[in-house]
Amino acid sequence: MDNRHKAKIGISIGDTNGIGPEIIVKTLSDQRILNFCTPVIYGSAGVVNKVRKALSAEHFHYQQVGSAQELIPKKINLINCWEEDIAVEPGTPKPESGKASLDSLMAACQDLKAGLLDGLVTAPIDKDNIQSEEFKFPGHTEFLTSYFDAADSLMLLVADDLRVATVTGHIPVKDVATKLNFDLIIRKITILQESLRRDFGILKPRIAVLGLNPHAGEKGLLGTEETEIIRPAVMQLKEKGHLVFGPYPADGFFGMRMYKQFDAVLSMYHDQGLIPFKTLAMETGVNYTAGLPIVRTSPDHGTAYDIAGKHTADETSFREALFLACDIIKKRQTEQKAVL
Repeated sequence: MDNRHKAKIGISIGDTNGIGPEIIVKTLSDQRILNFCTPVIYGSAGVVNKVRKALSAEHFHYQQVGSAQELIPKKINLINCWEEDIAVEPGTPKPESGKASLDSLMAACQDLKAGLLDGLVTAPIDKDNIQSEEFKFPGHTEFLTSYFDAADSLMLLVADDLRVATVTGHIPVKDVATKLNFDLIIRKITILQESLRRDFGILKPRIAVLGLNPHAGEKGLLGTEETEIIRPAVMQLKEKGHLVFGPYPADGFFGMRMYKQFDAVLSMYHDQGLIPFKTLAMETGVNYTAGLPIVRTSPDHGTAYDIAGKHTADETSFREALFLACDIIKKRQTEQKAVL
């Protein structure tokens, strides 16, 4: 395929004092990436050059461009999102690194909304020091849902055939039960089904739904959310012919590796789904935001301040996020051509 037609993937640099710049440089040091996409780093030449020098990344080369309208095929492109030379202090969250992560993200999102990019891969942000008038969200997922005017979205963790989604996202555990309701469960399962079909090519997806309480409530003895909310939602979808099953007790479900029998698993809250997922696939896992009109992926880890600047960060998850974005974009484009 002509490189000019390869997916143009925007890459937001994340918190400049975290491992984001490092895993970006490590990933893009392999020039074979250019066989799959045209990467566009949103950050600054100053930050990237400091990281390249620290890593002695002699195989990493980029071309600085003025805008996404000037992208050069067969090259790693870089767009400067700020002019000032900010200090890179690995491992130390600073207001400057938070602002840089926001400037990068906003610039990439503007180009994505304008149709100048095909997808977005976000390096990790610090959810605290990115907060500002423009960003009053608990994370990327909520910000992107709002920015791209989506009715709803779904956090979906992906590693090969293992896919785990969460009904509720970045909220305190004490609030989870009060957030759950019949319509929410139906809506999240519907988003998951549509994403599995559209983005992963699974025509008749099998979905497992987890319970909220220990032993999935033990028939109401340990909680009533399963009998009053989750099971009725599952049964309504089953009656309509959808392959939706549950609710399953979360511990036994993962302990007995039942996830291998399904195309995706829907958990009720963040840690219920992400703890087993990261135990099984921390190095290769990817965070995908399903339900958006655009394609966005990210590595399944955070800023990792504790190892930032030590040059030991594993770039595998970021590389997998880049590849998954390319795969989903290709599937969506193929589907569009089929419809036309």
